[in-house]
Amino acid sequence: MNVQAPASVEARTDRLVARMAEQELDCLLVTNLLNVRYLTGFTGTNGACIVTPDARLFLTDFRYVEQAAEQVRGYERLELGRDMLGDLAGRLHGRAGFEDSNVTVAQHAKLSESLSEGTELIRAGTPVESLREVKDPAEVAAMRAAAALADAAYRDMQERGLAGRTEREVAMTAVRLMEDMGADGPSFPPIVASGPAGALPHAVPRDVEIPSGVLVVVDMGARLDGYCSDCTRTFATGPVADAALEVYELVRNAQAEALAAVRAGAEAAAVDGVARAIIDAAGHGERFGHGLGHGVGLEVHEAPRVAKTATGELRAGHAVTVEPGVYVPGEFGVRIEDLVIVADGEPDVLTGFPKELVTAG
Repeated sequence: MNVQAPASVEARTDRLVARMAEQELDCLLVTNLLNVRYLTGFTGTNGACIVTPDARLFLTDFRYVEQAAEQVRGYERLELGRDMLGDLAGRLHGRAGFEDSNVTVAQHAKLSESLSEGTELIRAGTPVESLREVKDPAEVAAMRAAAALADAAYRDMQERGLAGRTEREVAMTAVRLMEDMGADGPSFPPIVASGPAGALPHAVPRDVEIPSGVLVVVDMGARLDGYCSDCTRTFATGPVADAALEVYELVRNAQAEALAAVRAGAEAAAVDGVARAIIDAAGHGERFGHGLGHGVGLEVHEAPRVAKTATGELRAGHAVTVEPGVYVPGEFGVRIEDLVIVADGEPDVLTGFPKELVTAG
């Protein structure tokens, strides 16, 4: 499946050139493969771009020449020789930006020794990632479809039930189902955590049968056409203790209020604060130790952050999670998470499985 329109891909490089002008760069070397994919559509494992105001070069090795001919549009396609870094360096000029979070010390040294006279390597930061923060319609379509696959896996869990199955089998079944429906794979290894294990925010599914009468935290997502979804729901496997029900409703209320605060122009830290204040007031503040959410796109964790230490405002087109949680050590955990697209008004919620407590006995 390919919901990514070539025209939208080409327009991304135009925006990158404008960003380069702000940084006074004569050219930019893009080596992060996800950024290469974002700019060109290339899905192989070896490729790079050199962008200038007047030229757009895509470079790969002989293994991917044919694939690049099918996927890459708007770029001149060139084949790298055996000295790949030397080939790249030889095509840079002037103030040459590079992705300093992706280039190793050894790669930087190799590039530096191969530069032409008068060329200077400039740390460019994350200019492509900053563009990736705001999703275009093709990206939103891919993420919406990925979220629908995860919703189907949640419905399958509800129908099959959870009690008596191992956490690991539940996780593996969900992955197979999403893949059978067309997913590239999961966005990340699913979390299935029952009873006391639910108090571990990043619990690993165990070969342990899920008992009746407990809460089960399930966190998963699908990846489709390279784009990720992310959703958490907490199930019950039968009647649970009143304390667990109270925490569930607390988290559900905090999630709903924070979701209502998500809109373009809202301070990311303030949105986090909406959920945090509710959970603090109920006496569980120390049990909500992570941020409210994070960006999602080609990576399941990317900018922007939505946390008490976050800076900046949410913008229309941001794709973020809203996922408060309360974790009671030795007893249970509750987390409820939606993936949403920020808008000027109410957010566009991509995840659709119910948030009322669902019993999957």
